[in-house]
Amino acid sequence: MKQVDNNIDRLSLESPWKNAYWFARMLINGDKYGAVGKESDLLAQICAQLSMILSRDETPETKLNLCQSVINSLVKKRFENARSKLIRIDLFCKDLNDKLKTLDDVKVFILTSEAIMIPINNALTGIPSNDREYTVATAKAYLDALGSDGLATVINLWDDLGVEGCLTAERSAVVREFTRLSREINSMSEIEEIEANMILTAFTQEFERRLSQKRKGRAGGSLEDVTSFLFDYYGINATHAPDHFQADIEVDKWLSCKDGWLIGISCKRTLRERWKQVSSADRGVLSRYKIKQMWHLMTYDEDLSDDKITTLGSQGHIFYLRDDSRKLVNASTHIGMKDYVRPMSDFINDLKLEQSK
Repeated sequence: MKQVDNNIDRLSLESPWKNAYWFARMLINGDKYGAVGKESDLLAQICAQLSMILSRDETPETKLNLCQSVINSLVKKRFENARSKLIRIDLFCKDLNDKLKTLDDVKVFILTSEAIMIPINNALTGIPSNDREYTVATAKAYLDALGSDGLATVINLWDDLGVEGCLTAERSAVVREFTRLSREINSMSEIEEIEANMILTAFTQEFERRLSQKRKGRAGGSLEDVTSFLFDYYGINATHAPDHFQADIEVDKWLSCKDGWLIGISCKRTLRERWKQVSSADRGVLSRYKIKQMWHLMTYDEDLSDDKITTLGSQGHIFYLRDDSRKLVNASTHIGMKDYVRPMSDFINDLKLEQSK
């Protein structure tokens, strides 16, 4: 076993295919190298030129110099007008030239570009940047069947359905492209098993890294989307935030009441700790901007302490909790909290009432 491990370590150090990972990292690194690898058409153009040079009847040294020159020329021409990237592009060309020491290195660069980077770029276009498409149909079905009684279920499901749908799309893309790359590598007789694994793991690491960046872009927007969906579903018109109003409250929607005052709507799973310190949004500040109240739709209320309810409630905050919530039952019968909590099934009717009275 130790001998096998030693052989793997040796091949990992000596094989030119180890650079499949490092080329992929260089191509996508935006901070240091300008993310050249996101330009699929540029990569395809470079690879076509490199393949043509490799097929020519020239000395290895001449071919290598030509390959380096072609990469430098095409990359710098593509980004000649991107002034903010020029220094990073120059560094990319310099560092890549240092890594292209042999024609085998050029072949690895071609495979990395054609079989790893371009397929990943293409696959990412099929991964949703927003999980709304996975949630709207199900949410509508619940509200159609249950009416306002289904509000808590819809808000709970929204995030879960979106995450599951997007992860399923990601998984399908990874399996599809991994299978394609495996078949391509298996057809290349000159590549040993350990070298094939170097390429496949480089692909997997890079794809997962890019997917995680896309997930970050989706995170946080899900429950804001459900607020928009609810307003659209019930035909409730949102309005803009009051000018110059600033507070440590995440408001997803603003509702204009018939009396000219505003209500801020926030849809979150839990009440964040920092909302306990909303000194900048006390009743005086809210009144100055003609804000009647702040309404919070919450699906998980275990961290909603009595202190939070009374502190924020006295400052004009109302909490809509699940109809079967233990916290709702307790607070709604308490003289100091009952005016600050309401069942979620009343949310839409309360909104409509504010717009009509």
